[in-house]
Amino acid sequence: MSKNNSIYILGGVTAFLFSCTGPVAIIISVALSGGLSDQHVASWLFGGFAITGVYTLYYSFRYRQPLSFAWTIPGTVLLISALNHLSFEEVVGAYFATAGLIFLIGYTCWVQWIMDSIPKPVVMAMVAGVFLDFGLNLVDAFNDSLPIAISMVAAFLMLSVMPNLQRLVPPILGALVVGILVVIVTDSFKESDPLGAWLMSPLFFMPAFSLKAMIELVIPLTITVVVVQNGQGFAVIKNAGHAPPINSMTKACGTGSVLLALVGSVTMCVTGPANAILASVGKREHQYIGGVTYGVLAVAFGIFSSSMTWFALKLPASYIAVLGGLAVLKVLQGAFVSAFGGKYSMGALVTFLVTVSGISMFNISAPFWALVMGASVSWLLERSE
Repeated sequence: MSKNNSIYILGGVTAFLFSCTGPVAIIISVALSGGLSDQHVASWLFGGFAITGVYTLYYSFRYRQPLSFAWTIPGTVLLISALNHLSFEEVVGAYFATAGLIFLIGYTCWVQWIMDSIPKPVVMAMVAGVFLDFGLNLVDAFNDSLPIAISMVAAFLMLSVMPNLQRLVPPILGALVVGILVVIVTDSFKESDPLGAWLMSPLFFMPAFSLKAMIELVIPLTITVVVVQNGQGFAVIKNAGHAPPINSMTKACGTGSVLLALVGSVTMCVTGPANAILASVGKREHQYIGGVTYGVLAVAFGIFSSSMTWFALKLPASYIAVLGGLAVLKVLQGAFVSAFGGKYSMGALVTFLVTVSGISMFNISAPFWALVMGASVSWLLERSE
């Protein structure tokens, strides 16, 4: 390995470490709240890493750009309310429909038009409302386990104020490691069954198509992927001087989402944070090496996702709550700033209030109605601003 390439490989490792810490904690939190089995969680992680890793490998090498894919975190959190009244097979059916719609958007080159048509503050207010519980759970963890919460937050803050050090050790990774050390010292591991197999044998799910699941999940998932996640990811890549193949990558999110749905994983997207890390290292023409590194590590993680899941589920709930909360702080901050920092703030406020209310009408949960009501208010009251 040449010295010149080592910085790009390190960038790929750093981006991967970010993706396999806080985002995985969010998956674990959602899975626990939805009553999903350990095997299901492992299969979800297999799809979320191994399949998206293959796409990352191909696109980064093919276009010589850092082009990484992952799963939609806001889309993951939508399941908290959906699994209260939908079967998982119905959720998978919505995943398939979402995948088809995303592919169609990429195929018809409507991506930019959709991004420009939907008020972004309204969408970001929905994201803020969906993620709010993770921030509140972070605060609640101080009641449940003070040593774990204090140590993890302290590690996160210390690394956050040391820019040189956090390039090597991301704050979320530091919180993860310190938290595990405290769990070991305090012997806070949960009882669990012995580890079955190190290598993953994914589960496969057949879809069940229901109108209520289509209405509740497909539009919010599609908007979240195309407007929020992909929009952020493409902006990061463009700001670094690259020219990402937007329509091709959108179609890839569609085809990849079909494969993810088969193994119980949420919809695929272009990742913003990981691409931001990859695009911040070294010279632009060599940054794709970091993308390839990220892809290789993601595939490896997916192959061993059963053992990773077994270990993660032994950790106390307070640990998962703190890690998940810390992971979404920046996203939550950015969502509030985007939602209430300018035009369409009234529509954004309505969207946020409806989302956090948890209202359900016709067995369709709050995020869908939040988008409908918020966009309607903006159209009626704010379109001339």
